Amino acid sequence: MGARIEDHAMLGNCRSAALVDRDGTIDWLCLPRFDSDAVFAALLGAEEHGCWQLAPAGDYRSHRRYRDGSLVLETTFETAQGEVQVLDFMATSDNEEIHTHLVRVVRCTRGRVAMKMRLLLRFDYGHLVPWVTQIEGGIQAVCGPDRVSVRTPLKLEGHDLATEAQFALESGGSTWFVLGHGASHHELPPAIDPLQLLADTEAFWGRWSSRCVHAGRWDRQVRRSLVVLKGLSYLPTGAIVAAPTTSLPERLGGNRNWDYRYCWLRDSVFTLLALLTAGYMDEAVAFRDWLRRTVAGSPEQLQALYGVGGERRLLEWEVPWLPGHAGSSPVRIGNAAATQFQLDVYGELVGAFHYAHSKGMPAPEWGGSLFEAYLDQLEQRWCEPDEGIWEIRDRRRHFVHSKVMAWLAFDCGARDGFSNADAEKRAHWRALADRIHAQVLEQGVHPDGHFVQSYGSDRLDAACLLIPLVGFLPPEDPRVAATADIIARELSVDGLVERYRADDSADGLPPGEGVFVACSFWLVDNYALLGRRAEATALFERLVGLCNDVGLLAEEYDPRSGRMLGNFPQGYSHVALVNSALRLHGLSGEKETHP
Repeated sequence: MGARIEDHAMLGNCRSAALVDRDGTIDWLCLPRFDSDAVFAALLGAEEHGCWQLAPAGDYRSHRRYRDGSLVLETTFETAQGEVQVLDFMATSDNEEIHTHLVRVVRCTRGRVAMKMRLLLRFDYGHLVPWVTQIEGGIQAVCGPDRVSVRTPLKLEGHDLATEAQFALESGGSTWFVLGHGASHHELPPAIDPLQLLADTEAFWGRWSSRCVHAGRWDRQVRRSLVVLKGLSYLPTGAIVAAPTTSLPERLGGNRNWDYRYCWLRDSVFTLLALLTAGYMDEAVAFRDWLRRTVAGSPEQLQALYGVGGERRLLEWEVPWLPGHAGSSPVRIGNAAATQFQLDVYGELVGAFHYAHSKGMPAPEWGGSLFEAYLDQLEQRWCEPDEGIWEIRDRRRHFVHSKVMAWLAFDCGARDGFSNADAEKRAHWRALADRIHAQVLEQGVHPDGHFVQSYGSDRLDAACLLIPLVGFLPPEDPRVAATADIIARELSVDGLVERYRADDSADGLPPGEGVFVACSFWLVDNYALLGRRAEATALFERLVGLCNDVGLLAEEYDPRSGRMLGNFPQGYSHVALVNSALRLHGLSGEKETHP
């Protein structure tokens, strides 16, 4: 069996990302974008689907860390004969690049260590073997539209459709490998000094992470989470992907496997909140502008998710030659949720722009008329059932969270200065917001006084924890505490929150999944708003303890096995960590959390 999800660290250049495990194997990398075809896909299969191994030739122990405030990974391998450090990073800069560079620098810090390198390049998600030829200082591999070069001062040899090198380093010695990628019709990726790339990349991350606000006792975790979010951003457009991976399972051996290499509108409110509160105005503006460009068009064609360039067609298909992580199939590329009707995205869209406006970000010239068109569309559709925040692949329902977010859209639109609408139009939106508010309180509350998942249902839904966070009800309303308490009591496993009970009748899929990390952070926020700081802090500390050795979180976690589940690292989990930490630290008051 290959490495576990939590055994990985992420490398990134704000355009794509790679995953490397504790043993120095890079087993996931898509080039040149997050959503491009993978050249290393062993994460979802085996070695023959593409990977890059670099480790001591004999027995070893390893430990690792990120260089401070960066995505430069330093892995230390200790053997009986000595010690080496491997620095892994993707060269990062603010400039537009036509080539991508992944660099591995090996340094011997003690004794003498024999090393081995084995590289298997496989294009099209592990399916296609490239044509490999020698170039000065290395090799090149060409396959259709892609060309990869690998340069090193070492001698490279080909064996069994792989490229290998064996070498030994003594104390003070070092060597390196530079993998460059570009389009096959462009010039060969140039030979570049790897140490200069290292210096430039560390300088990039140093400048960026030094701007983070101080978060007190959780400063380290907040800074790491923000670096992850930056690493998940697509610098050319300002988009932020949900995760750099596809099809990592929400249940080992199951089929809840989805492609998350896209941008969800519902992440937007809380992502903007995290970036702005942490002091990253430039990134928040870039993300807002991506949203503005992406949703422009006919209001009835609004989607829940888009590609990093604003692409709308994200056709979902299954990869027949990949067995899936830990045998979890199918492996899916694309995401059919882009074609679903998800009512809540109107609230997330309008709420995100309203929050940005409230923080001093000027609205785009044509933004007011655009939002007015979307609110007019929402007026026609808010009474309809939808697939909801969790993108169920079953019958549509009147989800409480969806209606709350429809309320949020009209509530924001009714406020002065946000749109081009006149007072009469804003009053109309206020009346609609009040109508939805009353309906939710009438049909979405259980006789016991807590919110339910959908009208006429007894089911619980962790999305109802967002009700006080978006200002639908004040924290002192008894229904807020009742909802938090029953979710903590009945919708949790070992104190960690499930998004809903994933049983046979929940969503049209086979039952079973882990707890949803972001939902547990929402419970932290509820405890904090309710004035129950001790409970909030205890749960937050436990959630931070779920991070792996380099501070990364997946989408889900299995308390029974102690394993991470779902795509990794998950932006929504890290956004939730940042917002909860800043709330507990006192940098984000109740009013600041209301979009």
